Amino acid sequence: MDFHSPYLLGYFIGLMHLLGLVAATHAVLTVRTAQGSIAWALSLLFVPYLTLIPYLVFGRRTFDAYIEARRQANREMHTAIADLNWRPWVEEALAARGSASYASLRAMPKLGRMPCLANNKVSLLINGKETFDAIFAAMRAAKDVILVQFFIIHDDHIGRQLQALLLEKAAQGVQIYVLYDRVGSHALPRSYNTRLREGGVHIRAFATRSGLFNRFQVNFRNHRKIVVVDGVVGFVGGHNVGDEYLGGEPKLSPWRDTHVQVAGPVIACLQESFAEDWFWASRQLPPLMLPDTYDDHGVLCQVLATGPADAQETCSLFFVEAIHAANERVWITTPYFIPDEAVFAALRLAVLRGVDVRILLPSRPDHRVVYAASSLFAFQAVKAGVRMFRYTPGFLHQKVVLVDSEISAIGSANMDNRSFRLNFEIMLLTVDSDFASQVEQMLEADFALSQEISIEDSRQTNRWLQVGMRVARLVSPIL
Repeated sequence: MDFHSPYLLGYFIGLMHLLGLVAATHAVLTVRTAQGSIAWALSLLFVPYLTLIPYLVFGRRTFDAYIEARRQANREMHTAIADLNWRPWVEEALAARGSASYASLRAMPKLGRMPCLANNKVSLLINGKETFDAIFAAMRAAKDVILVQFFIIHDDHIGRQLQALLLEKAAQGVQIYVLYDRVGSHALPRSYNTRLREGGVHIRAFATRSGLFNRFQVNFRNHRKIVVVDGVVGFVGGHNVGDEYLGGEPKLSPWRDTHVQVAGPVIACLQESFAEDWFWASRQLPPLMLPDTYDDHGVLCQVLATGPADAQETCSLFFVEAIHAANERVWITTPYFIPDEAVFAALRLAVLRGVDVRILLPSRPDHRVVYAASSLFAFQAVKAGVRMFRYTPGFLHQKVVLVDSEISAIGSANMDNRSFRLNFEIMLLTVDSDFASQVEQMLEADFALSQEISIEDSRQTNRWLQVGMRVARLVSPIL
């Protein structure tokens, strides 16, 4: 072949555009949203040499083989778990009883695969030290089983603390199961896992499977954070295992995040969510435990475990339902604000109903393109009457929803397309006035440390920054 031929470049460009046409057709047929289809299709048609590889990595969002494989794995898991006489919530005494606030979330009983359960105890854990102190204390008291799941585990100071504690408990005969996301924890060295395995810890990576090209796939990530100890105490929220979550990253410090500790019947739901993910990774069930009795009073809780294999877009619909349920206020904190049309419409309608709608965002970016897109959406929300704030002390990573005076939700889901449709997420919904009051006080303290975004801020934004934000918005459906 004559590499100096003037036709070679033409052949290459023609081939790239042909591949771009094929990929654009695939995007139109498979991407769930019209905005995402348009964003991918146009870029693949006109600049395929820049977008083919990103589409291979990011764009193939709904390949059916993966979704069907995950659903089949879930069915197999539930068949296996049925032999354990699982789902203790079938007893009427543990079901949600007569809550007007929960009734306002009219779709939740069917939207969530797991029911709302009474008689739970919940504790708010603010920031990393309080969270990991509580998690490590529970682990030290473990006698039988520890289940651990994080999106990110780093081999740093806090990561090695976790490793040492798990090895200590494994040496005492405690069964330990650790699940992490292969992409989120891509920097975790093999030696970290090897040491745990040699110490008797069962550890697995959550990964997308099947197909030659799926090794490049970074969608369908498991973003959940779950810890369950002996089937009696659990933890869920926004923290991963890394020093940055305790303020160890100077550019983002102090890190602002929230977790929740829970005990009661809803722990069964946390274990079931973990079991689904562990079964996908290993085709085996982890040990599942339940106490003999529960308290006869406590908080209503519901676990909302969402993911791309759901029949509905559960995470997005949860935000829509929570916003529609608000009569007085809906306060939301999220590090990434890239709402879809349904969520954005729900926010605008809430404003028109006279609801106090506030959203708290970080003032420092950890991902600049996402931050730019979030900024443009924030300006548009302000124009629609939504009160938008930026947390000024450091990076804000917490994912919290507060509705009226009783409903709150804390977990791993962000207000962006990735959480809505691509990631496996988990939120703990609570219905209790006392706990909601604690969440309110926490958020009021956060708002006091924040600066409200005004319409004037958008007018004063540099022209080039405005262009950058609009370009970022064009790709927001695929972020």
